[in-house]
Amino acid sequence: MTAPAPGAPAAFAQDAPTLLPVNATLGAVLAVLLALAVTVVACARLSGDGTRARGRATALAGARAAVQLAVVALAIGWVARSGWLLCAFLLLMYAVAARTAGRRITPNGTWWWAAVPIAAGVAPVVLALLLTGLVPPTGIALIPVTGILIGGALTATVLGGRRALDELTTRRGEMEAGLALGLLEREARLEVARPAASDALLPGLDQTRTVGLVTLPGAFVGMLLGGASPVMAGAVQLFVLVALLAVQAVAVAGVLELVARGRLHRD
Repeated sequence: MTAPAPGAPAAFAQDAPTLLPVNATLGAVLAVLLALAVTVVACARLSGDGTRARGRATALAGARAAVQLAVVALAIGWVARSGWLLCAFLLLMYAVAARTAGRRITPNGTWWWAAVPIAAGVAPVVLALLLTGLVPPTGIALIPVTGILIGGALTATVLGGRRALDELTTRRGEMEAGLALGLLEREARLEVARPAASDALLPGLDQTRTVGLVTLPGAFVGMLLGGASPVMAGAVQLFVLVALLAVQAVAVAGVLELVARGRLHRD
């Protein structure tokens, strides 16, 4: 059994290895939960076209998550020992996020512009953390922190981009009216798309406002299970939430600007 971290309650250190054992029971529970999610999505036809197609997508997402996490769990220790491999792994994370976000926003060749708001949000924050020494340049620390920030930027970019383009489609007449009144095309698009795109910030805002009262996010729970003290876990979670607010704000502003300038579109 691992020794408890300094200042950590003994109960956390003792219970951590047994709270979520990796065994057949865990596998069975995960399979049942995934089957439940697939069944509900398919039966309720929770997809944009009213079909059961998203049930299959849910099943594939769960299977992919299991395979990818298994690969990462096996490879992360090896990757963390080499600076070049660490950089390559971080770039791979970024490339996958950019492609995923872009394809969610638009099917045409402008999808690659989604890489810009993700980088604009994540890169300055990660650089600041490294320069201040808050995050050491080691794989074990840098990979999870960067992954959390890239994931937050991905979500904000997808929501902001999709909402902005959807709004421009449904309210095209209002945009054309703005052009008739003398607005520049960028300004007319911003007037229509900005309120909808800004809704992409709501999930992050709600999570930050209700943390500790409604939910205990992953970083907090993970550190407790790892034997850290509640104070340390709370500090790390606060850092993650505030960093995500900054990253998502930049990402939403960036994708909105790209849509307004016509760089990211569905034509």
